[in-house]
Amino acid sequence: MRATPVSFPVLVEDLADRLVGRESDSRVRVAVDGADAADPARLADALIDPLRVRGRPAVRIDTRDFLRPASLRLEFGRTNPDSFYAGWFDEAGLIREVLDPAGPGGSGRIVTRLWDATVDRAAREPYRDLPDTAIVLVSGPLLLGSGLPFDFTVHLAVSAAALDRRTAPADRWTLPAFARYADEVAPQTFADVVVRVDDPRHPALVTAIG
Repeated sequence: MRATPVSFPVLVEDLADRLVGRESDSRVRVAVDGADAADPARLADALIDPLRVRGRPAVRIDTRDFLRPASLRLEFGRTNPDSFYAGWFDEAGLIREVLDPAGPGGSGRIVTRLWDATVDRAAREPYRDLPDTAIVLVSGPLLLGSGLPFDFTVHLAVSAAALDRRTAPADRWTLPAFARYADEVAPQTFADVVVRVDDPRHPALVTAIG
């Protein structure tokens, strides 16, 4: 894997240019995929203003607001990596309430938060209408390889050693799920953009795999 070091601001500007260079007259659904250790939300948040300056309104979605109810999520315990891998996030809800409406021929009417995990009930977020040229930025882990209908994908790659080092003690039970993701899905082999973030202070754009 060959990678070119870039600063975080340069990375953000590069991605913003790539996104506005896509369908200029339609909405674009973007995955910013990465473990918490890679902080995909930070990158997705940082894209909002550069996209706006370029004339494209951006809407943020975080998969932590699209969790399944605790009765389903925690059916096999609070620290089950297989449940985290395959049953933690409400992918059907994300498709129904965000990705399909934001897609070609969709209504453009979305919900940005579906579930409040703190109180384990629907977030009761009102619907909002997307502009025709909106870019929808969805951040979270394990977003690729399961058929979610994204138009553009960014994968934040973290080596196993860096992931082990940077994952909070309370979340270390998720590490087998990320190892399985790397082995079974290998998102770095097909994402539109891959960014190596073993050290978040020094990201690097991957230019070749192998």
